[in-house]
Amino acid sequence: MKGNIKYARRLAIFSVLMVITGVIFASPARALTWAEVVERARGQRVDWYMYGGFSSTNEYVNGFLAPRLEELYGIELRQVPIKDIAEVVSKLLVEKQAGKTDGGEVDLMWINGENFRTCKRNDLLYGPFADNLPHQKLVDWNRSSVANDFGEPVQGLESPWGSAQVVMIYDSKRTPNPPRSVGELLAWIKQNPGRFTYPAPPDFTGSVFVRHVFYHVAGDVDSWQGNYREKDFEAAADKTYQVLTDLAPSLWRQGRTYPQSPVQLHQLLADGEVDFAMSYHPGKASEMIHDGLYPDSVRTFVFKEGTISNTHFVAIPFNAAHKEGAMVVANFLISPEAQLKKADIEIWGDMPAIDIGRLDPDWQVKFKNLPRGIATLSDEELQSHQLPEPPSKILIRLEKGWDRHVLKGR
Repeated sequence: MKGNIKYARRLAIFSVLMVITGVIFASPARALTWAEVVERARGQRVDWYMYGGFSSTNEYVNGFLAPRLEELYGIELRQVPIKDIAEVVSKLLVEKQAGKTDGGEVDLMWINGENFRTCKRNDLLYGPFADNLPHQKLVDWNRSSVANDFGEPVQGLESPWGSAQVVMIYDSKRTPNPPRSVGELLAWIKQNPGRFTYPAPPDFTGSVFVRHVFYHVAGDVDSWQGNYREKDFEAAADKTYQVLTDLAPSLWRQGRTYPQSPVQLHQLLADGEVDFAMSYHPGKASEMIHDGLYPDSVRTFVFKEGTISNTHFVAIPFNAAHKEGAMVVANFLISPEAQLKKADIEIWGDMPAIDIGRLDPDWQVKFKNLPRGIATLSDEELQSHQLPEPPSKILIRLEKGWDRHVLKGR
């Protein structure tokens, strides 16, 4: 009996030590107060690795975020532009295998989708840290597009900083009553041959159109977010390819060719060759009207069943040299001030990652009074019609299936 008691005590002590060790080493953010995190962050240089191909994003980061973070927290934010975050993920994998657990060059990453899944599955991320950011109270984590990154549960390993949502773009003079659901659009296309097309996957805009059709024929969205039966996916995918193959003769140029990018699709709409374009950026149509590329009769809409939305996230590598500074940057990114500036169409026009309804009334008014452009839907309209992205593995399989069955199978 005494031996059993001693064993139980030792086991209990060992368990406590394991918990403490986990707090200190696996997630040291939880061992610090936020004031201590901010104090440690002062004087740090945060190297943020991110895609550098968007001029508006670059201007926002370097023209607003960097000087403001220096002013408020004494943090030097340095943007490190890259072409593909997958390169950084590969670098972290090598460092993990080599046992380089601290002093890493990457402090913060703009990441999502398959790259996040790879990082999470290989323990390449620091945290969970997002739950400890004071401004997380402004984020609606009940939204599937926030809680899941292309079907992968975030679990505090990423923090959101913006969002995107698909909108359909049309000229209200040419098409005063556009189809309002995917089913109605598919019928419209067959009734108006040659007046619709979409970019060829794996272009992301063309790929998301395929995913909308997939959701439509599957008759369900939520079941694809978790575990699903392979035979159910195969049945829905096969039906998707059949619908798109049957649709092809009714497309622009009888579906013998597809636009290679959203830029080409926008030009086809502007030239009157097709009646619809689409974009992940809800303010894109207003931007093009402002730039004189679209007439001021162009408008946008979302399907009544919703359109696919996803969230931009930032994450901190497991061996980041300046984790505290990265946390402060991540927290500022979802502050009302930073989100308001980012949503300004003169700066970027990106959708907020925070729930505007959680803000104080004064801030809500500021967001409401932002100039949006005549073709941009309200945040309320957009956020009430959001569908989550399917898991990245579904995305990849649909793109490959489209190429095999739709593009090459005719």
